[in-house]
Amino acid sequence: MSKKQSFSDTSAGRYSLALYELAEEANALDEIEKHSSSIIKLISSSDEFNSLIKDPTNQKEDQLNVILKISENYKLNNLLTKFLSFLISKRRLFYVEKILKDFIETCSKKRGEIKAELTAAKELTENEINSIKEDLTKSFSSKIKLNYKYDPSLIGGLIVQVGSTMVDTSIKNKLQQIENRMIEA
Repeated sequence: MSKKQSFSDTSAGRYSLALYELAEEANALDEIEKHSSSIIKLISSSDEFNSLIKDPTNQKEDQLNVILKISENYKLNNLLTKFLSFLISKRRLFYVEKILKDFIETCSKKRGEIKAELTAAKELTENEINSIKEDLTKSFSSKIKLNYKYDPSLIGGLIVQVGSTMVDTSIKNKLQQIENRMIEA
């Protein structure tokens, strides 16, 4: 890892921890976490907004105007708006996506949640996802934050990963195993 990369990770971690502590002090963790998720979605869905954040040639005033407009339109928490304005003043807005993701991760860890990935070969209903989440919660004796993905290339079955534990019941995996055995024979 380069020095520059570790510096950006360290800086982003410090900023996200500062945001967490400020949000906790203001009793606004849930609201700021929800608004942070919305901003992350906006960054990934809007090329213009992404460019505004990442392009170092953009003026601070332009960035601030856009952030204030977004804050007004989406009724963002005032603390989050001030935090984003602070990032702009320090020319650190290009870290915002990493900072907000770290912030959400910190909130999740402080609630004692474990991240889990669920990939299914068919579209699952909300009830099916919740049922799997409940089973995982019982199995791991901890709250589970489940990230669900639909992947038709699995042909059938599920892949569940909780931490370093992975259960792969997909047909794609079984076919791969058969293929590997045939090659070895």
